[in-house]
Amino acid sequence: MNILINGLITGIIFGFLLQKARVVRYDKQVGALRLKDMTIVKFMFSAILVGMTGVHLLQDIGSVRPLILPTIWGANILGGLIFGIGWGIIGYCPGTSLGALGEGRLDAFWGITGMLAGAAIFAEVYPMMSRTLLSWGNAGAVTLPGILGLNHWSVILVFIVTGVLLFTWFEKKGL
Repeated sequence: MNILINGLITGIIFGFLLQKARVVRYDKQVGALRLKDMTIVKFMFSAILVGMTGVHLLQDIGSVRPLILPTIWGANILGGLIFGIGWGIIGYCPGTSLGALGEGRLDAFWGITGMLAGAAIFAEVYPMMSRTLLSWGNAGAVTLPGILGLNHWSVILVFIVTGVLLFTWFEKKGL
């Protein structure tokens, strides 16, 4: 039960931050897709940096043992295509569409309806897909530090430095 409460609290905080960063706005979503507004890129990259640092810190002190799922190319490519096409058509990604609806933006309703319909279709075709497309190209549990043969802190440091440089460049360009 405690893990459910932690998940609920974390979700509320993340949703609050999504709203405060204004990334649930349609104009920010389309701006990101057109590479004209990097608000969403900055927000998500910041979340990735904080998350990767936190997970590895907790792992190193022995508090958690991350579950690294296998990389399955067929599933990743199909999922990425569906996600990207849906985002391009509706102008919201799944998380931001829920936040946008919470702010009263009714156009997000259609994206949420599409996600629910897609989930229902996926549930129906999953047995067939699990034996075909969803099992093609199983590369096993792959991590960037594992591929590079480096300590995870080296990779995290490179990501943080890259993030700072990228964010500085975005600010200079007014993005």
